[in-house]
Formats: sequence, structure tokens, C-alpha cells
Amino acid sequence: MTTPSRIAIITGGSRGIGRNTVLTLAERGVDTIFTYNTNQAEADKVVAHAAGAGRRAVALQLDVGDAGALDGFVERVRRALGELGAERFDFLVNNAGTSSGMGFQDATEAELDSIFSVHFKGVFLLTQKLLPLINDGGRIVNISSALAQRPMAGRAVYGPMKAAVEALTRYMALELGPRRIAVNVVAPGAVATDFSGGIVRDNPEVNRMVAAHTSLGRAGLPEDIGPMIASLLSEDNRWVNGQRIEVSGGMGF
Repeated sequence: MTTPSRIAIITGGSRGIGRNTVLTLAERGVDTIFTYNTNQAEADKVVAHAAGAGRRAVALQLDVGDAGALDGFVERVRRALGELGAERFDFLVNNAGTSSGMGFQDATEAELDSIFSVHFKGVFLLTQKLLPLINDGGRIVNISSALAQRPMAGRAVYGPMKAAVEALTRYMALELGPRRIAVNVVAPGAVATDFSGGIVRDNPEVNRMVAAHTSLGRAGLPEDIGPMIASLLSEDNRWVNGQRIEVSGGMGF
């Protein structure tokens, strides 16, 4: 009898760390439902790459910060699971995010509300609404940032919001323990993607600064992070729960 494929849901899977996670999981035999915000063309490329690895991926549009869209999204997930021949899924990666470059003194209420809606409220509510569909014994990985514990100028909105996600992760691990659902948080350092306008990837001065403050001597890449996330979803790490894992190459400011 054929063993059913495992299925992951990944928010923000059309680019950067999320994209690499989708493709890493595909190489490891996991099918994926992933979200994108606006760029369907890039999402379609990820679907095609996953198919090239022999796995299925379904791209669904979602603005994680739009709480009113979440119920409709869950229904679309139900339909997507049906397309994959399943009723439930195994893994959830809360990766979708937006950047903020505001410091404490210049941060606006609108900026605070926007980052809260995506990075905390969106993670909280989406996970809550998907709980009836995740298998007992499943796994959840939330994405934080090294900035949650390492202050940096201009990140007084973003960093503390990620610290809140880290606290939420521990509470989720506690409350979902009776269902044997492990919940952990991965905190990347500076990664060369299009995040924050591609500043680490495209600005040579910033890239050199990051490299100079990283023990391994370079900025991170998406392929440094995706496999870490995938490993936390695997049986190899079945006894890791409620933990913060920083993946930064030894970055320090």
C-alpha cells in the first residue's frame, strides 16, 4: 500500500526563504500549499519547480494581514487538500512577512498596526483557524528574526513584533502538546533576498557590513534557511519543541 504524501502549508512561499522551503520540502517528498501576496507569476514558477522535483504544489493568494480573508482562505485550503487527495495536512510554516525600517521615535500608529496585523495577528489567527485541518502529531514552524533579541537602529517596530512571535510559539507548544503538535521558531539573521527592498542582497555596502559582523564571513542565503526549517518538520527533530533556533551564521552587532 502506498504511503500518503505529507503536505505542508507555507505562507509567503513565492519568494526568498519561503520559496526555498517549498522547494527543499519538494526534494524531500513533501507536497505543498503555499501562499503569495501579489506576484502570481513567481508563484507559478515555484509550482513548476516543485513539479520538476516530482512533487505537487498549489499556490493560493493571501494577504496574511487581512483578518477578514482568513475564513475564505481556509475553505480554499480545504479544496486544495482535496486536489491533493487529502483531508488534512501535516506541517505549517508561518513565513509571510513585511519589513519595517522605522525606529521608535519616528514610528507611526499606522506602521505599528500594519506590522502587527501581518507578523503577530496574522500568525495567531491563521494558525488558530487551520487547527481543525492539521493532523495530530504535526509540526508548526514560525519565522522570527535575529532582530527579536539583537536590537538594531531602525527596527523598533519589526524586532519587538518578532519577539512577540517567539513568545507566542512557546504558548502554542504548550497548548498543542496534547495533540502531539510540536511548535518551534526559526530566527534567521540577515539574508540576501528581496526583503526590505533587497537591501542585503543588492546593496554592496550593507552586504559587506553584514559579512563583517557574521562569524562565517558572509550574509545568509535562502538556501541556508530552508533546509533548517525542513529539518524541524522531519522526524529527525521530533523531540524539539517550544524552541528558538537562530540561523544566522554567528551574526552579532
